[in-house]
Amino acid sequence: MKKNDIKYFLAANSCEGFYSVFDKAYLPDGEWRAYIIKGGPGTGKSSFMKRFASYAEKKGCKALRCPCSSDPDSLDAVILPDKKMIILDGTAPHTVDPSYPGVCEKILNFGEFWRDGDFSANSREIIELTLKNKALHASAARYLRAAGQLISDNYKTALACTDISKTEQLAARLCKRLIPIKKNSVGREWVRFIGGITPKGINTFTETAECEAERLVIISDRYGSASNIIINAARGYALAAGYEIITLKNPFLPSLITDHAIIPELKLAFVTENDYAKFASTERRVHSRRFVALKKLHLSNERMKFNRKAAASLLESAAATLQKAKSVHDELEAFYIGAMDFKALDSYYEGFLKNI
Repeated sequence: MKKNDIKYFLAANSCEGFYSVFDKAYLPDGEWRAYIIKGGPGTGKSSFMKRFASYAEKKGCKALRCPCSSDPDSLDAVILPDKKMIILDGTAPHTVDPSYPGVCEKILNFGEFWRDGDFSANSREIIELTLKNKALHASAARYLRAAGQLISDNYKTALACTDISKTEQLAARLCKRLIPIKKNSVGREWVRFIGGITPKGINTFTETAECEAERLVIISDRYGSASNIIINAARGYALAAGYEIITLKNPFLPSLITDHAIIPELKLAFVTENDYAKFASTERRVHSRRFVALKKLHLSNERMKFNRKAAASLLESAAATLQKAKSVHDELEAFYIGAMDFKALDSYYEGFLKNI
């Protein structure tokens, strides 16, 4: 595992709909520098960011790569946290516009590198493919919403059987032991994902937590009822103690469940291990069953088992539909790639490096 192989999603094809945290990717405060790329598909946005990430690492900078949840082989953003700098794709469905144009944010318009007139002969195909891509994403969203009902039912059923007081007591002990209080420091939170439903299925970048932290507190919890309590307690405690933290939401139900929390300064992470997130670490696990009334939970065993199987099938269908959407997007990109002046874009990239 490369120590610099750190990946985050900034958006999720969730069971609640498309969930973006692009607006929380940086602070438009005068200290951060944000470069917001605009331009259609196939204009070289991802390639530009990949080149820049490699360049930054060769210069000794920590570079966080943020893949696209609809195409994890492409990048949506590159973040240099130590330099307070970000380059991101500001186009739909995660549109980003500058809050203070020219002050700490600059638009990079890759549409400038289109050769005029190259689209007129293919306008009908481009429109048809765009509409087909939108329809496939809408179909995937329906599968995801249905899966979300089942995943949510299992979470709420498990939570009803969880001893919340006992869980909170353990969380308090862990926080007191592992997170020292800082003086004269204000906490700061970054919200991201390391899991996502993609055309390749469920992708989880567990190596990110293992790269960012030397110690993991691993809560083994299939449904997230106890882990959500512990991790939100750690999140709140660390913020109050003055630390910068990275909060990692659940990719299915991001408004309801927090899966992980990383405290980079302490090289410490609180993480949830479940059916789609397995950690290589040999750290001792905190098992959720110690907080759960197992006999009570067993009464719902058949329904929860059905929910798991049905949700898994729906998630597979969603991923397959996202794969179809990606294939359509690839066809769409081909028209724009053919219209691009990539030599001019290469020259622009070299000038960009000189001016940052």
